[in-house]
Parts: sequence; C-alpha cells; structure tokens
Amino acid sequence: MDYLGIDLSCAIGSLKDGNFPPKDCLLPLISKLLGYAIVAASTTVKLPQILKIVNHKSVRGLSLIAFELEVVGYTIALAYCLHNGLPFSAYGELVFLLIQALILVAVIYYYSKPVGIMTWIRALLYCAVAPTILAGQIDPILFEALYASQHAIFFFARVPQIWKNFSNKSTGELSFLTCLMNVAGSLVLLGSVLGIATNGAVLSQIILYWNSQVPKEKKAE
Repeated sequence: MDYLGIDLSCAIGSLKDGNFPPKDCLLPLISKLLGYAIVAASTTVKLPQILKIVNHKSVRGLSLIAFELEVVGYTIALAYCLHNGLPFSAYGELVFLLIQALILVAVIYYYSKPVGIMTWIRALLYCAVAPTILAGQIDPILFEALYASQHAIFFFARVPQIWKNFSNKSTGELSFLTCLMNVAGSLVLLGSVLGIATNGAVLSQIILYWNSQVPKEKKAE
C-alpha cells in the first residue's frame, strides 16, 4: 500500500498481526511523515509577514536586501534538490518558501516606491539567472559551490535586518509569527547552527523592542 510515496504496507501488516512495527519499517515511515508535515507547515510561514505589510501599507524597518538574499538562498537549495531527483517530501517546503519569498519581495517593492535603479537591476539579474539555476544548466562544480554557499547566504540574509533593528531600536513591520516559525523551522531541521542563532536573534529583537516606536518610513532599505 503506497500513498503519496509512503509505503504503509509494512506498518499496517505488523499492526494487523498484533505486533508493533519494527524499526526498519517504522523509521522510514516517520521520516516521510515528518517531511510532509514540514511541507504543510511551510505553506504559511511568510503569510503573516505579507499580511502585516499589506494591512499597514508600510515596510518600515524592513531590510530589502535581507529578503532578496532569502530568495536567492531558496532558489539555490531548491535547484539542488530538483537536480538530484530528491522526493517531494524532501524539498516541498522549499517550493512554498520560494513562492512566498518572491511574493514578499514583490510586496516590499510595491510599498517601497519609488524603487531605486539598483533594486531593479538586482531583480532583473535574478529573473535572468534563476531559470538556468533551477534547470541545473550550469557547470556541476559551480553548482556544488553554490549549494555549499547557501548557509552563508541565509546567514548574510539575516545580518542586514539584525543590524537595522539594532540601529533603529525597533523591528518596524517585522512579523512576530513569521520570525517565530523561522526559529521553529531551524530547530526542527537542525540544518544550521547559524540559522538557529540568526533567526533567534531577530525573534529576540522583536521581543526586546516590542513597545519601541520610531518615525514611520515607507521605503525599505
């Protein structure tokens, strides 16, 4: 019995016989279920941040380059998974995170009018290069180097926002729920100590500066 790529026959057969499923049967099942649970949870991670910006019509205190780097990191990670033929349960969350990250950046652009020329150059460069990377049509050595750099990219994606929060003594329009889910995701995946540390730093700043007020600014930097 196979459902969404999950083989249930072993576990169900053991339970029908009145036995607890053996380890070699149970562990792959748990791994698959956890993978799909992470995929399901990833569908709403950035939604609170998007809604907060739209509702307040403001990008006050947000670092644009931080969110752009997130898009780059998700693109590289997803491309690597697709290129290596991994199952959807192993990379599905990256699909939803990338889609949400692109929408989020577009929303920030919209509420950051006028958008500077360098911002448009970065956006056009991404649109030109991303399809090639996602299709895996680059030198294999370069591809491996890009994938190896993803943790550094996600780290540097957090640094501008952490510094901006510190400078303003406020987290502006950052969403507490999105930051909380980022921390939870880092803890569940345990993929990077840096990811846990930087996401935790942003969440701590939101709590620390919860009641702080700074003059409103419409443009994200």
